[in-house]
Amino acid sequence: MWRKRLGKVLTVAERLKHWEDDHRLCELDSCCSSDALLMNIFCHPRVRSRAEVRQMLGVDDRVIPIFGWRARVPLLDQKFDRTEVDMKFANLLIECKLTESSFESCAISRMHMYADFREVFRLSELPRSSRQYQSYQLLRNVMAANAHKAAFCLLTDARRMDLIESWYQVLAAIRPVDLRVRCKLLTFQELAPALPRSLRQFLDQKYGIGASIAATSTAVGY
Repeated sequence: MWRKRLGKVLTVAERLKHWEDDHRLCELDSCCSSDALLMNIFCHPRVRSRAEVRQMLGVDDRVIPIFGWRARVPLLDQKFDRTEVDMKFANLLIECKLTESSFESCAISRMHMYADFREVFRLSELPRSSRQYQSYQLLRNVMAANAHKAAFCLLTDARRMDLIESWYQVLAAIRPVDLRVRCKLLTFQELAPALPRSLRQFLDQKYGIGASIAATSTAVGY
């Protein structure tokens, strides 16, 4: 299952599309890939057995993480959303973000196709333009957590205050109190001290992620 995930094709930046070898670039070929970072952490053989990590994530069992999990969030007319959650770890759904510019946008009409959208969110409080809801990936993940009675965590870099602010805007618009308390934010810098030393050193060298880094420091990426 993990080996199959390694073959996921990387969505390259516009300026890379003329490279001769870009037709086989995969997620793990890029140090700016959040999917690669997620696998670099949770595929480590000692991470999922560490009590500190499980406590921080609110996970009790020593389970195997599932990358690219299809949540099948209910839509109207008995259909299902086919998009993926970055990782499922026991009863926790995780969205990982590192260098992405945003959580993407979605047409208002498309979001209204989700069966429980109006029950989950106070629509007037969601960030939106005249035609689109912002932070589509966050909205979709919260809907997935609601559908599966799961918890949700945004795992991101402490230097990405723009993404963190977007998350708090979505969190404030969640209607059910029990769902809102099941949603959390965790930064790589907060997670790092609970990881094995060799992995902490790797994350510091490759991604500039260290527990002591200031939130105002320059973010990694393009």
